[in-house]
Order: sequence, then C-alpha cells, then structure tokens
Amino acid sequence: MSTETPTAKKQLLHLVLGGELTELGSSQFKDLDKIDIVGVFPNYASAYVAWKARAQQTVDNAHIRYFIVHLHRLLDPEAARRPAR
Repeated sequence: MSTETPTAKKQLLHLVLGGELTELGSSQFKDLDKIDIVGVFPNYASAYVAWKARAQQTVDNAHIRYFIVHLHRLLDPEAARRPAR
C-alpha cells in the first residue's frame, strides 16, 4: 500500500560524501575510514547546498573532493531509464 498522494512529490534520495583522493582527477579515496559522509537528502537541490558548503570548506586542498550520489538511481535503476512524465 502506497502512502504517496497524487500531490506528493516522489522522494529522490541523494548522498553527499567526500574525502581525500589518491590523485587529482580520480574518484578513488585515499583512506576509506576517513570518508566524510555529509548526509542523505530528499532532493538534488538540498544535496547541492550541502555539497557546495562542504566543498567550499576544503577549497584549499585540491586532493579533497565531495560528490553527490544519486541514490534514487541506484535504488530504482529502471526508473532512471524511463522517460520523465
């Protein structure tokens, strides 16, 4: 049974995380135990605000990068392939 009403927006979860990379241009973290998990957000806009704030705090270190992961695409890969309504 779905609790979603016709006017409710679909939840599009996003994860913001970051840490020190092994080399510039890579997305491989140097130490997995030191990954900074900023949080999970209900939409891209709020994830972007969190990503931007954390990325700006680490702007002086080029080896530290933050990413936005589209969890909703991982949780429902078929939905990512369907055209938007």
